[in-house]
Amino acid sequence: MHIHIYTTDFLTLKEKLIIIKSGILPLFFYLFLMKKRFFSAKELQKKLEYYCSYQERCHLDVINKLNKLGVFGVQVDEYICYLIDENFLSETRYSEAYVRGKFNNNNWGRVKIIRELKLRNISEWNINNALLQIDNLEYEKKLDKICEKQIQQISGTSSEAKNKIIRRLAQKGWETELIIKCLNRPIK
Repeated sequence: MHIHIYTTDFLTLKEKLIIIKSGILPLFFYLFLMKKRFFSAKELQKKLEYYCSYQERCHLDVINKLNKLGVFGVQVDEYICYLIDENFLSETRYSEAYVRGKFNNNNWGRVKIIRELKLRNISEWNINNALLQIDNLEYEKKLDKICEKQIQQISGTSSEAKNKIIRRLAQKGWETELIIKCLNRPIK
C-alpha cells in the first residue's frame, strides 16, 4: 500500500486564498494566475476612455468591463462619474445610436428595441426620446418592404404563410397589428 503525501503551499492573490500542490502543473497555474495584470488608476482611465470612444457604450457595458478588469464597488461608480464628466459616456447618445443602428441595419421593430434597451437599464425617458428618431412613415415603409420580401421567400398555403410571416416579424420586434394590417393590404 502506497501513501502519497502532498506538500501544499498557500498563496494569496487579491484576497483569494489559493491552495496549490507542489509540482510542475500547479506552478503553471500559479504563473497563469499571476499573468493577470493589475492596472493603475491612470491606466484604467485610459483603457476606459478608449473603450468608450471606440463606440457608444451604456453604463452596464462599462460596469461589466470594469468587473472584468478587477474593479468592483465604489471604484466602479468613481470611474463611471469620471467618464460622464469627461463626456465619454452618455446614455442619451447610446440609446439614440442603438435605435438608429438596430432599426436601419438589423430591421428591428420598436418592441424589440425597447426590450433590449430596458435590459441594459436605460431610462424610460431616454428610450422614448431615442424612439422619436424613427419617423412613422419610414417605419411603415420599412415594414411593407420586409413583408413583401417575406411573402416572396415563403411558399405554402395562404394562412400558414401568413402565420409564419407574423411569427418571424413579431420575433424581430414589429407590432402584430401593424404586421396584419400590412399583410392584408392589396399587393402592389
